[in-house]
Amino acid sequence: MPSGRWSRMARMGTLATGLAGGMLAEGARQWAQGKRPSARDLLLTPANARRVADQLAQLRGAAMKVGQLLSMDAGELLPPELGEILARLRSDAKPMPIGQMDDVLTAAWGAGWDARFAQFGFTPIAAASIGQVHRATTKDGRQLAIKVQYPGIRQSIASDVDNVGTLLRVSGLLPAHLDVAPLLAEAKRQLHEEADYLREARCQAQFAALLADAPNLRIPTVHADWTTENVLAMDYVECVPIESLQRAPQAQRDEVTSTLMGLLFRELFEFRLVQTDPNFANYRYDKASGRTVLLDFGATRAYGSEVVEAYRRLMRAAMHGHRDGMDEAAQAIGYFGHHIQPHQRNAVIDLFALACEPLRHADGYDFGTSDLAQRIRTAGMALSTEKDFWHTPPADALFLHRKLGGLYLLAARLKAQVPVQALARPYLEQG
Repeated sequence: MPSGRWSRMARMGTLATGLAGGMLAEGARQWAQGKRPSARDLLLTPANARRVADQLAQLRGAAMKVGQLLSMDAGELLPPELGEILARLRSDAKPMPIGQMDDVLTAAWGAGWDARFAQFGFTPIAAASIGQVHRATTKDGRQLAIKVQYPGIRQSIASDVDNVGTLLRVSGLLPAHLDVAPLLAEAKRQLHEEADYLREARCQAQFAALLADAPNLRIPTVHADWTTENVLAMDYVECVPIESLQRAPQAQRDEVTSTLMGLLFRELFEFRLVQTDPNFANYRYDKASGRTVLLDFGATRAYGSEVVEAYRRLMRAAMHGHRDGMDEAAQAIGYFGHHIQPHQRNAVIDLFALACEPLRHADGYDFGTSDLAQRIRTAGMALSTEKDFWHTPPADALFLHRKLGGLYLLAARLKAQVPVQALARPYLEQG
């Protein structure tokens, strides 16, 4: 994979050239058929979508992460075409070559590092945008999962984010008046934090301490003697993908999903510290102990008291169907642009009310029979067609909605019945 700044910029240049070539070819084809396509229609072809996704997946790092952030399911207020083009980046990543990985580990642990292991699996057991994970056994018998960061990620963050932003702007995927600078700046900050594995290790240890009283959750212990800025070592836990519980008994699916939903309320209202990445791969299930395993704390985000209290008011008002209270709380969060029209403001409140629908079901909410996710997406896309409405949502809101949207999708996947109101009520009645 390209690790130098100039080689990564060259990849972005190749992508831009490929997009332009694809537009010319598609334009010629349609003109020959007597059609008069717009530049936007020429850009948004399946072939160009593959070019964007393939190139960002090859670059990985910040380029791929920005694509993931912009395509997340909770981001309905961005142009829908953008999400469609970049959606596959949520899970698509290619492992780095063994020689390149050896260079990273030698820089972290010194020459001859492999002599300290009884076994080291060079084939990754997982690969994502920032790094890949290997299973290993040390000479002293510790079973480890070791996350190795792709080379050059940290140094390429600023240029990658800027290049992706420029590509999206000049391609016409984003309207000229939409100010994405705050989102891109936030993406750089967040990505620098995610690329610091020492910080992630501290966050993981912090969550382990905060959740010491949670019998249904397990967080692997970090091994500080093997952890560096670019390598994160933790206990290897024998566990299965959370999605594999689709075939488990209803009570088990309900318990696991309720535990994760309750955890979100604790994170926001009690800890004010949220692991904001809802990727299903970050949740695993330990069948031996019956506990849900939590992974990947790089996207841990602290929330200020004002934002937390505004969300408390928003959810409490939504639970009781009080639109004025929801409007006031959404204003405090910063979700309304300066030039928003009254009907657009009402549409946003409608969207919030829809997203909080599970809070209004006192007897629990059946995600398995609900089309809530589709209704939220449809309502969001209806808003996104109004170009004068497009604006950059507050970063805090964007990351929190991403987490909540991911949990809704997981609940729907597991067909779980969750007492969302009962889980949230103790926190919403405070203040």
